[in-house]
Amino acid sequence: MTNLSDTLTVRQRWLIFTAICSGIFLDSKEGSIVVVILPALVRDLQVDFTIVQWVVLSFTLTQVAIVLSVGRLGDMIGKRPVFLGGTIVFLFGSILSGLAPNIELLLLFRVIQATGGAFATALSMGIVTEIFPTSERGKALGLFSFAVSLGGVAGPFLGGLLLEFLSWRWIFFVGFPFSCVSFFLAWRYMPGANPGGRQRFDWTGSFLLAAFLLAFILFLTFGPRFGYRSPAMLGLFAVSLLALALFINTERRVKDPLLDLSIFGNAQFSLNLSMRFVSFIVIGGVYLLLPFYLTNLLELEPVAVGLLLTTTWISFGVASPFAGTLSDRYGYRRIAGAGLVLMAFGCYTVSTLSLETTILGFIMRVATLGLGMGLFQSPNNSAVMGSVPRERLGVVSGLSVIGRTLGRTSGIAALGALWASRVAAHAGPEFIGGVTEAASAAQSAALRDVSYAALAIVAVALILSAWGILEARAPHRRLQGGT
Repeated sequence: MTNLSDTLTVRQRWLIFTAICSGIFLDSKEGSIVVVILPALVRDLQVDFTIVQWVVLSFTLTQVAIVLSVGRLGDMIGKRPVFLGGTIVFLFGSILSGLAPNIELLLLFRVIQATGGAFATALSMGIVTEIFPTSERGKALGLFSFAVSLGGVAGPFLGGLLLEFLSWRWIFFVGFPFSCVSFFLAWRYMPGANPGGRQRFDWTGSFLLAAFLLAFILFLTFGPRFGYRSPAMLGLFAVSLLALALFINTERRVKDPLLDLSIFGNAQFSLNLSMRFVSFIVIGGVYLLLPFYLTNLLELEPVAVGLLLTTTWISFGVASPFAGTLSDRYGYRRIAGAGLVLMAFGCYTVSTLSLETTILGFIMRVATLGLGMGLFQSPNNSAVMGSVPRERLGVVSGLSVIGRTLGRTSGIAALGALWASRVAAHAGPEFIGGVTEAASAAQSAALRDVSYAALAIVAVALILSAWGILEARAPHRRLQGGT
């Protein structure tokens, strides 16, 4: 079978890549820009923050619930129609969100926007993997990661400017030209390859997986607020376990499953996907706590806090393209392993943050963590996408998104809860009040404890990396033993 990359000219390949990166830039920007407008929504729409936070949650939950189903659909009917349709839905969802007269319609339109975003971006890594030859896959996925980081950096910056000079509504309109460029380039240059064969979509599996993901993420998100042992949270956890068990049982029985469970028999795929999940636990948890350090301990203004928090995104974006190119030349294992080592060192440097740390000192410490993440992510993405058949790229692209979201959400919940408990422990039994009101010394000591925990989590990823190297060498050793 002829690979799609062999049928495309270099110009076509990079124009399609531009279409993909325009879409992923918008999706990444959407994840960071909307947080900026939440106070304005509380004021203008006259609603409580507990309701406004669903402007963010509705987008995240919708995407993670359907992303694997979208990937499967792309594998069944072709990625081009799914991507084009998703881009149109995202565009109209964005416009409707900007025009929403009340919070109820805004939440509805955010779900529509998220649905389009999932259709447009769930297949992104799969498309990039298809259109580039193996020798250039790492470089392409590194540049793809750069587009993700660029969206993360641009979101808060654009959001602040638009709020200052226009209104929160323009935050939803600003992506219009990017959506148009993405749609035109994909429509003009992306081949309409038909996978062929008649397959039935697994609606039961899709519903059960969505139920599992929604219940589990809601459990992780609201557990710290209501208590993980509260009846509501225990109910959510029970629903997630039941849905997961039924999903696995369904996928084993149906002829055309949503997720072919046999792909987890590929040790390299499973190990690299697990490392991806573990790495985002660290990033999610540490990134959650840095604003508290900058605000409560260094007592910086919000503008300065926002600028300093872009350090992680910028260093991630700088490292990703180089890491991808290096992985094409030297193999993904060495570069990804070096990235994990640098991440571990970054966790240690974060543990040294104190009341005396300068702005430059903060930047150097946090940049180390971002550089390690960038050095790890591009080779890891290449390893995950390159370890499965091309007819499974859509599903695997969706799994990568789920791994990132679940990892980040788990990190926020677990490391956030650990920080709160350590603050209380360091503050002493006589302390009464919220953890953010504790003495600076207690908060600083708790951040150090969490950094050590994050370092231990990175060590788990390093163990998985070493296991992957041994698994890769095992067939060679068996071959030598049989000769």
